[in-house]
Amino acid sequence: MMDTAMIFELENRHGSGAYGKRPTALIKGQGVFLWDADGNRYLDAASGQGVAALGHCHPAVVGAIHAQASQLITAQESFYNDRRAELYPLLASLTPGDLNQFFLCNSGAEAIEGALKVAMLLTGRAGIVAAKRSFHGRTTGALSMTWTQKYRKPFMGWLPAVAHVPFNDIEETCEAITDETAAVVVEPVQGEGGVHPASPAYLQALRQRCDETGAMLIVDEIQTGFGRTGSMFGFEQARILPDIMTLGKAIAGGLPMGAVCWRSGHGQIPRASHGSTFGGNPLACAAAIAALSTIRDLQLPEHACEVGAWMIDELRALKLRGAREVRGRGLMIGIELRGRVTPVLKALQERGVLALPAGLSTLRLLPPLIITRDELAIARDAIAEVLG
Repeated sequence: MMDTAMIFELENRHGSGAYGKRPTALIKGQGVFLWDADGNRYLDAASGQGVAALGHCHPAVVGAIHAQASQLITAQESFYNDRRAELYPLLASLTPGDLNQFFLCNSGAEAIEGALKVAMLLTGRAGIVAAKRSFHGRTTGALSMTWTQKYRKPFMGWLPAVAHVPFNDIEETCEAITDETAAVVVEPVQGEGGVHPASPAYLQALRQRCDETGAMLIVDEIQTGFGRTGSMFGFEQARILPDIMTLGKAIAGGLPMGAVCWRSGHGQIPRASHGSTFGGNPLACAAAIAALSTIRDLQLPEHACEVGAWMIDELRALKLRGAREVRGRGLMIGIELRGRVTPVLKALQERGVLALPAGLSTLRLLPPLIITRDELAIARDAIAEVLG
């Protein structure tokens, strides 16, 4: 087995340089914990950026992957497949209303790209409205809607025009939506933008304005979907139904997968208008069936609602000197700091807790949905020590 120094050396020599690396080599995971190559254990409050909703190496997912890998790993969408046929009705049973038309892909960013194409194909329009502070991915179409300048600036000449409006600003957003708008894209809780929840009134106003203009409302549930915010999907808390929804991260228990969902009343898209070599492959579908069935059967959205509210109350009660505000929904929690987040992330890691940034000054917690109060208390106590 390679030691830490060798892992660092080989990744640094051959890697792209695109990622800022923490000086830690993670090699093992079980439940809500991770271990590095030196044997140090960490509470994982990052979940691989929200992917590991069931924690690491959940037996249901591992068993499904093992069984399917020994039977059939890949089968392109030009053929039918039993695992894909099983996944579709499972997804349809979890998505509300008539959000039961699906395109399977490999990531959240691909889902966003697909959603834009679906919206343009169904409306015959090209205009896009997105929110400031949003993050929807780094592929070209997704990047055009992502607000943060450090992501967009190097590629400005390549990106399509998108109208960016203030998040949660009903008046300005509704003014930007016209009869030339194909789609309005919004996150129920802005993740990368600082863990800012959308108000129910804001989402309801977007739904009404899209109905008035014929624009498609796309809700990005890539990070918030499958229980993260305390309901199966974040938009449900506003009692609306989008035209299109994008999914990713937690959908397949850790394997790469994404999905575009849209309302069946809008019909199917033209044949050959979109495609994916690996999308809907049997291995990912088997993992998704196991992961989504377990999330449903363990009632993890309800659990996330309960323990997430407890954690937010605990953090607020600490009255942390280093924090301005604690906000979030379910197990998607942000702590806005009085200084930069990087030193806090380092200090937490030294105390055995892995967390995420959300911008330059917000600490983001995305623990596995299976986490208990006692395990959350480990993160709470470490945060209290660092920020208290």
